[in-house]
Parts: sequence; C-alpha cells; structure tokens
Amino acid sequence: MSLHVAILSTSIRPGRNSHRVGLYFKHYLEEQTHLSCDLIDLQAYNFPIFEERLRHMEHPPEPVLHFAERVRRAAGILVITPEYNGGYPASLKNVIDLLSDEWKGKPTGLVTVSTGPYGGALLLPSLLFSLWKKGVWVVTSRYHVSKVHEAFGPDGTPADAATADQRTQALVAQLVWSMEAREKMRE
Repeated sequence: MSLHVAILSTSIRPGRNSHRVGLYFKHYLEEQTHLSCDLIDLQAYNFPIFEERLRHMEHPPEPVLHFAERVRRAAGILVITPEYNGGYPASLKNVIDLLSDEWKGKPTGLVTVSTGPYGGALLLPSLLFSLWKKGVWVVTSRYHVSKVHEAFGPDGTPADAATADQRTQALVAQLVWSMEAREKMRE
C-alpha cells in the first residue's frame, strides 16, 4: 500500500527558517521511505484571513479548493511550524479553521522549530488544542528543532544528518503506523 503524506510548511515570513525543515522532510521521505509526499507551502498560496470555513463558503476561491484537495488526499500530514512569541503563526491557525472534514481523523505529526533553545515546544498546548477540536489524530512523537538556522541549511541539509535522520525515522514510523491503522479501520 502506497501512502501519501502532505508536509505543511506554515510560515509565510520573508527569510523564514522553518521551511528549511520542510525541505529536509520532503527529501527524507522521497529518498528514505516508500511514501509519496507533497510539500504544501502556505507562503505560495498568499491566503487572506478567512471569514468563513470552506464548507460554508458559497463560492470558494480556486486556491482554497486546491489547498483543501491536497490536504484531503493525504493519508497523513506533517505540520512544520515555527514558534512565534510562544505560539504558532496566524497562517497555520487560518488554515486549521478553514478546513473541517479534511482534518478529521487525519494522522498528523508535529515538527516545531525556533531560533532559540526550546525548539518550538512552547506552542504545543495551543496548537494541540486547536487540532484536537478539529478531530485531528495527532501522533504522540514530537520533533523539536532548536536553533533551526544552525541545524538546517537553506536547502534543507541538516548540520548533523545522522541525528536528524534518526529522529525523523522515529516520527515517520509512528505516522506510518497511524496512517496504516486508519486505512485498516476504514476497510
């Protein structure tokens, strides 16, 4: 069974560092696993602040439908998010609130990053609550990246590839297990 993972790169800031980690995960999944993947970059969508959920939009814009379909077709999601002032970016909250059924029951791994020493861990309570409210199946394994600007190059190359790959393998294994379990439950 071939499983498809959407990697959601959530920062839209110029000069963002978290996207480096998204690039790393895309390379890792393509080269080290049997999974297909899709790097969904919120910066490329340039979404406005949504006033309503997709299911209640009378005439949803084409980019919104395109984004929703990319999330819908994924068997699992990896959310790559920076920590901004102890929370996660508004761009991520915007798309969490936009979708409903597309999120429900979706196995999701969280990858948090910061330029400081905590690796984005401070954003977890608020992000977890928002995802749980949507019915997202958040896997328990976490991947925190401290000093992201030192840990990953602009092209996604890790400074310590062996450690990065080892940590990634643990998160991906749990995500794959959850995706396979969900598929079996649906049969």
